[in-house]
Amino acid sequence: MEQILFIQTGTGMDVHGQDVTKAAVRAMEDAIYRNSMPGIEKSLPDQKLENMKVNIRLAVPLDRSKLDKDKVKEVLPYGTVTIDVTDGGMATSSGIILEDKDDENDLMYIVNAAVEVGY
Repeated sequence: MEQILFIQTGTGMDVHGQDVTKAAVRAMEDAIYRNSMPGIEKSLPDQKLENMKVNIRLAVPLDRSKLDKDKVKEVLPYGTVTIDVTDGGMATSSGIILEDKDDENDLMYIVNAAVEVGY
């Protein structure tokens, strides 16, 4: 990315089911859904949304191999998207195992996201 215009951050959890992708999608939604970028087009080369680049950085606990990056990318409506995944986030006890929620154990997964937008 040549120029970062702004960075949004968020946190997401999957309390039951141990689904790291669900936690990552929720972290992305937390990062972007309370923002509006009315002047973004004017800041991009040729003033076109297709020239926007987005880099997602995710801090993911444990089952990083189970992360579905394509589902995470679907959260973003525009831009060329890349994803960097690192160890982080948290796996901690939810205090209960709920079989009807597909719990394999009592862990909840917490994912942190940083979303860099630029060109």
